[in-house]
Amino acid sequence: MPTFDFSLPHWAYWIGLILFPAIAMYLSRRNKGNKSDYQSPLAYLILVTGGLLGLHRFYLKSLWGLVFLPIFVAILISNAQERTARSALSDADNAVRVAQRVLDREAPRVASATEDLDALQAAVDETEVGSVPRRSAERRLTRAQDAISEGTVKIDEANQTLEAAIPTAATAAENRQFWSNIALYSFYVLLVLMAIDAVLLPGLVRRANVRLASGSNAPDTPSMLDSKDIEAAEAADFEARKPDQEYAENWLDRMSLYAGEYVSYWAVIAVFVYYFEVLSRYVFNSPSNWAHESMYLMFGMQYLIAGSYAMMTDSHVKVDIFYAPLTRTKKAWVDLATSVMFFIFAGTLLVTTYIFAMDAIAVPQGNSVVSDWARGDIGFFSMLGSLTFGDWTDSAIRWGEISFNEWEVPLWPMKWVMVVGSILLLMQGISKLGKDIRAIRQGA
Repeated sequence: MPTFDFSLPHWAYWIGLILFPAIAMYLSRRNKGNKSDYQSPLAYLILVTGGLLGLHRFYLKSLWGLVFLPIFVAILISNAQERTARSALSDADNAVRVAQRVLDREAPRVASATEDLDALQAAVDETEVGSVPRRSAERRLTRAQDAISEGTVKIDEANQTLEAAIPTAATAAENRQFWSNIALYSFYVLLVLMAIDAVLLPGLVRRANVRLASGSNAPDTPSMLDSKDIEAAEAADFEARKPDQEYAENWLDRMSLYAGEYVSYWAVIAVFVYYFEVLSRYVFNSPSNWAHESMYLMFGMQYLIAGSYAMMTDSHVKVDIFYAPLTRTKKAWVDLATSVMFFIFAGTLLVTTYIFAMDAIAVPQGNSVVSDWARGDIGFFSMLGSLTFGDWTDSAIRWGEISFNEWEVPLWPMKWVMVVGSILLLMQGISKLGKDIRAIRQGA
């Protein structure tokens, strides 16, 4: 299988986090009317991202997508077998290398000791029995005999290892090449099918729209609920079905609403990134060093930014068994009493995240001017006046704290997002406080 070594550039990571949610929010707000049909741009997007699985065919309700699945499964199985064969080949090659080193080391020793054996025996015979020279000669003779005996055993073991390992290595190499070829040819088959579908896709989209217009894709199935059940379901739990936009009563609420909606689209990015990681790891045998780290950093930022959104929509966990039966005024009194703990938490969170963010850009390994300002050695305007264009474009300059793995993404932007999330949460708490006071005053 072909392999590739792709590492996501830091700038592309941040541009994706900034632009993708903005584009998604715009598209979600477009006036589509009552028209619901298949779109060629979306079909091509699915073809590019999920064509190996035939997802574009499933999107168009075409069962020909099932053709892609067994071929893709063949790639996964072949790659798994290829990895097993590669491990066996590595073990066998290592055994061969170790055995060869033993032979290279022990064979000369045994040969040298064998050549000296007659001379050592003669030295023993020439000396007087019981004398010191004789005992010394006997020790030399014994060491030579032991070296021959031990060396012979090691050589025999090494030869046995070679006899077993060399055929094993050859078999493993053949298996690895066999499974690698199956995976490669299966991959080429999928590429050919995707190329054919890329040409046929406009026609497939048109036919799918024709079927949709004729109603063939939506058969009229009888409902198992009668009219009374439907009316009861529509009337039940109206508050739970309240649209999120109706929670926004002021500009602070709207800020939390837009921030929460904005970061919610990051979850879509995670789908694409983890899909890429699965393909690169199990199809191309090229796991990335950035996918997992980029996503858990992204979800950490999403968690903090969405905190104000969850507070505005009253989605946080609470003891509903006591809280839910209360009237609106009593709920406001409870919220007002517990808001003391909230503002202690929110204030502590803001101060702590601010310290984290400042420490992240104060790391000496980063840009020295910015680090000096973060440590309080120079003023803000002095820092700005000292920056040059090269400080922003030179890839060798490290801006503050970076991650410890090979991706080396700067961590200070994430920590400043934590500050933003803390500010949004604190502002939403102020908005909630105002609503509770107004509810108490109005008595409703």
